[in-house]
Amino acid sequence: MRSMLSVILVLTLAVSGALSVSASRGEDAVPADPPLRWWKGNLHTHTLWSDGDHFPEMAGEWYRTHGYNFLALSDHNVLSQGMRWMKVGQIESRGGGEALPKYRARFGDHWVETRGEGEDLEVRLKPLDEFRYVLEERGRFIMIPSEEISDRAEGKPVHMNVTNVAEVIEPLGGETVREAIANNFRSVEEQAARLGREMLLHLNHPNFGWAITPEDLAHVTGEKFFEVYNGHPGVNHLGDAERPSVERFWDLANVLRLAVLNAEPLMGIATDDTHDYHGNGGSRMGRGWVMVHARFLTPEHLIRAIKRGDFYASSGVTLQSVEYDAESKTLTVEIDPVDGETYRTEFIASLAPEAGQEVAPEKIGATLASSDALRSSYTLTGNELYVRAVVTSSAAADDPSFEGQKKQAWTQPVGWKLKKSAE
Repeated sequence: MRSMLSVILVLTLAVSGALSVSASRGEDAVPADPPLRWWKGNLHTHTLWSDGDHFPEMAGEWYRTHGYNFLALSDHNVLSQGMRWMKVGQIESRGGGEALPKYRARFGDHWVETRGEGEDLEVRLKPLDEFRYVLEERGRFIMIPSEEISDRAEGKPVHMNVTNVAEVIEPLGGETVREAIANNFRSVEEQAARLGREMLLHLNHPNFGWAITPEDLAHVTGEKFFEVYNGHPGVNHLGDAERPSVERFWDLANVLRLAVLNAEPLMGIATDDTHDYHGNGGSRMGRGWVMVHARFLTPEHLIRAIKRGDFYASSGVTLQSVEYDAESKTLTVEIDPVDGETYRTEFIASLAPEAGQEVAPEKIGATLASSDALRSSYTLTGNELYVRAVVTSSAAADDPSFEGQKKQAWTQPVGWKLKKSAE
């Protein structure tokens, strides 16, 4: 009997050990019917491949270890592909004097490749298709190939991020800002169609260099995404005495689209626009992100969810749910609270104009209702062109990009409809 019990115990331990090893090797089953959940990601990130001050692996490692599920490396007019070496002196001149020691400490001498000595010492910048395999975890963290298409028109910067790009998209320019936006949008659409690939284009920091106006972006009706928050401190987020804040920009553009152009509204994305990883500069990690509602952590599922508006933007507030009931025309927002913080949810709308009239300025981006509850709703009356919610915490942003910044979250405009075209 003792012998039989011993055999059973040994077999049980062996099976248990085998299952443990199997699970540790990532051989656990992929769920056939996974639930919808929120995935956190940053869609605007720079590295040494353009004008960032750290190695791409180190950027990915920071986001992986700080609760993110996906990261898009979006260097200017380049993809991290092919063979490239960079002088250590050039890295240090960007403020990355700590970059190589940190890189060695994290990934080790067997991974870090150098050549030359003294002023000729160089480090190899590894491409995404090489380093992604030491970072990605199924169902936990993925890297997405991206590019910041950095263009100019009328002497102004026109920057747009394309997510899940396969081939470098050269900036096409244009005689006007609107034409440049439209040309680059068309180029992205052509690559997506040619390769059968799910790709997403969004306009970056519209107030950077005071380059883009609400009228510009409203009239390029194919482009439906823009940065309502960008963590770079130099992007004029709050506007000035003559030009609108970025959030006001959003409402102005959407009134033009819905009341004049009969076009779908813009949706808002939040990003870091990370350049500085060592505390020396102002464009740092962890300031802005998107939360995407999808079943699978893949570029295709994330992008499809964003395109149908199933996401929200955040600079520090987390939402448990965002629901729009089309039948009752009710938007409901529920906050995932942090101890010690209170919240104000404001329902922002622009009201439809009277026939033949323009929308009055005070009716653009007006606060129609507000609540201090963790779960609150707004039901459209029929006078609104759309409604969206912004949630503001009592707590200051963890790493503010402008004076007085609070943690916030922005939902997408809902309840809008286009006019039926004449037969």
